[in-house]
Amino acid sequence: MDKSDVIIIGAGASGLMCAIEAGKRGRKVRVLEHANKPGKKILMSGGGRCNFTNYSIEADNYISGNPHFCKSALRRFTQWDFLEFIHRHAIAFHERLHGQLFCDDSAKDILDALLSECRQYGVSIDLNCQIQSVQKQADGSFLLQTSLGAISADAVVIATGGLSIPKMGATPFGYRVAEQFGIKVLPTRAGLVPLTLQPDDSARYTPLTGIAVPCRVSYQKRAFKENMLFTHRGLSGPAILQISSYWQPGEALLVDVLPELDIGKALKDKRGQGSKLKIQNLLAEYLPKRLLQALLTESQLDMSIADCSDKELSAIAANLQQWTIKPNASEGYRTAEVTVGGVDCDGISSKTMESMQVPGLYFIGEVLDVTGWLGGYNFQWAWSSGWCAGQYV
Repeated sequence: MDKSDVIIIGAGASGLMCAIEAGKRGRKVRVLEHANKPGKKILMSGGGRCNFTNYSIEADNYISGNPHFCKSALRRFTQWDFLEFIHRHAIAFHERLHGQLFCDDSAKDILDALLSECRQYGVSIDLNCQIQSVQKQADGSFLLQTSLGAISADAVVIATGGLSIPKMGATPFGYRVAEQFGIKVLPTRAGLVPLTLQPDDSARYTPLTGIAVPCRVSYQKRAFKENMLFTHRGLSGPAILQISSYWQPGEALLVDVLPELDIGKALKDKRGQGSKLKIQNLLAEYLPKRLLQALLTESQLDMSIADCSDKELSAIAANLQQWTIKPNASEGYRTAEVTVGGVDCDGISSKTMESMQVPGLYFIGEVLDVTGWLGGYNFQWAWSSGWCAGQYV
């Protein structure tokens, strides 16, 4: 039987980072991956350029049933620490909106750097490895039955990710292991995902497919000011993806399609200046004609501003800046970038990522109930949680 100090299940961002750190400590590390290649989500992320972190990382950028859990890891291995890794491997990168950092060339640069350090520290990676069972032995070690035979280790790290993008190999394996050992798993749902529309709304807004507008989308106490994109399936774009991680089915979103402008005041000013233009001609300066036709009535569009009362102008402004829409559903895990929910952090050490009730069993990355915003936050959680576990396994 093959014996390792540490077995890491999953060769994604968190798993590879953990493997490197454990390898640096002289641990004999073996990574088991069921796919035919390591780091598949790294390679596909950010349009192939990997949004690997963000200049601004705070606990408030994460969703968790235990909002304090992520603070320790993010503080101990920061975005600046990962940037040191990027610089060490001479990976060229650039900043986009909101502090998002991307590779200049290819996400493969990051994966190659991670794999290079794995080799440097003696980490072995087995691909196409199916795991049938994980058992804890009487001596405290773990026994894994796999397609490569029986393997034992002192510590097992679950770095299997969530349920998003099943075509990339996502499975509920990590959750099943947690439940097998009596560790609570919180309900999961798709996050950072486009939203579909109710049938009536779909008929009304599908003709807007392809239109993108800056907007402010609000749900309860959360709001994101980004672009929104109308698609043939519903609503997408950064603003919608961000709010989707908070949105609950059956609830409505509030959308302001002119977030930088008080359109009610602007229209009243135009009227005061003696303009006789129609509302549709005035608003065409700010928004696409097709969008105006969907959000306003024909009679509103045809009105001359000179003839509009304050009440009528306020109603027009409300239609544009307090547009209420109740999505039908999300597109689900098929197109979701992340999974919200997962292994309950209350049962995991925020310092070591080890289960409090099963010594030697660790959980890192997306399998945990920690979900970042769009913009490099989920990769930073992978690096930080993987690094922390790597100091202790």
